[in-house]
Amino acid sequence: MATISLDSLDLAALLCSRVCHDVISPVGAIVNGLEVLEDDNDQSMREFALELIEKSAKQASARLQFARLAFGAAGSAGAAIDLGDAEQVARGLFQDDKISFAWSAPRLLFPKNRVKLLLNLIMIAINAIPRGGSISASVSGDTEKCEFIIRSKGLNARIPAHAEALLAGESETGTVDAHGIQIYYAGMIARASGMTTAFSIDGDEVTLRATSA
Repeated sequence: MATISLDSLDLAALLCSRVCHDVISPVGAIVNGLEVLEDDNDQSMREFALELIEKSAKQASARLQFARLAFGAAGSAGAAIDLGDAEQVARGLFQDDKISFAWSAPRLLFPKNRVKLLLNLIMIAINAIPRGGSISASVSGDTEKCEFIIRSKGLNARIPAHAEALLAGESETGTVDAHGIQIYYAGMIARASGMTTAFSIDGDEVTLRATSA
């Protein structure tokens, strides 16, 4: 394994690419729904199009709000984020029936990088259950010493490919692409916030744990 070397411009470009990837699907669905409204006079199709537009608009909004908190600056250096706000944007990712989501955390102001880490770990947890299932996220402790535990349970649950190396800032080639940038970024945030991360798997359940030093 080689340490990944990435300058700030490449990091920004790859993160932007990742955000666009997450949002383009629901935005494309909105465009398709609008085309149906313009070209089809069948009432049932128009109702279907309106439902598609409404659902996709909510999905796009939820993903953008999540990205704003998980990737954005979220205030000046040293700013804190309410864990209640983190819960709200996290729940926005689970609007369909594919994955159920449970949250357990005190209502506290946490350092922004630790909240960003928590949200990014939830994103990784989603990738651990490609066929759906359930995810639970819990926060214990306080702003000085805390622990995050995210559990993904579902059929064919697995630790995402290369996730452990990317979290450690390494890859076989010493590079990272848009597909792996989110996990690599989570590792950067973990180190910046003084937390260590670890995976474990037991049957159909993957656990991601982050602990403050």
